Amino acid sequence: MSTWSNLSFQNSSSPMMEQLIFFHDHSMLFIFMITILVSYVMTMLFFNKFINRFLLEEQMIEIIWTVTPTIILIFIALPSLRLLYLLDEINKPLISLKTIGHQWYWSYEYSDFNNISFDSYMIKEKSLTPNEFRLLEVDNRITLPMNTQIRIIITSEDVIHSWTIPSLGVKVDATPGRLNQTNFFINRPGMYFGQCSEICGMNHSFMPIVLESISPKYFINWIKNFNL
Repeated sequence: MSTWSNLSFQNSSSPMMEQLIFFHDHSMLFIFMITILVSYVMTMLFFNKFINRFLLEEQMIEIIWTVTPTIILIFIALPSLRLLYLLDEINKPLISLKTIGHQWYWSYEYSDFNNISFDSYMIKEKSLTPNEFRLLEVDNRITLPMNTQIRIIITSEDVIHSWTIPSLGVKVDATPGRLNQTNFFINRPGMYFGQCSEICGMNHSFMPIVLESISPKYFINWIKNFNL
């Protein structure tokens, strides 16, 4: 999660988030170079007593500042289009998870296992233990296996919500009367936190998401012992 000493992206825990971070760094390189160039030109114009007439009206300068941005946009657009297609691709998921947004909590249904469904509410601050995070802990966590293609189907019962886990690169709107879906692949075990990212009412800030990634062997045991 973000702190004052870490204002960048969270460490990626999925191949898709890794690609998103690469694209961010790729785009920032162009933005950084453009900022330096524009700042230099503006500084020179401010402190220069002379005016270069070829900089104000000249066919060549018009061509340069039309063609150069076009080339820059091409180098940004091509990786962006690749990412958009990758985000929409569904790669033969082994497990499907249905998520339903409510005011103000989440419900989960494991579509491949008929007897597994539960609601997930935020734990109030007075009930937290010393090793739990304020406004992020829930009473029932999502449990999913690592190194497995997972499909998540998202909808809402009342208003628009948004199911988001930044470190996995997942952000999907939960829209009433509509099923949205995406897939993700968790490449390491751990705890992953997220929150509703669509303003959905007065308790919008109090419907966190907690996903626990475990090995497939332990996940099978969790499935078997869920109702025990």
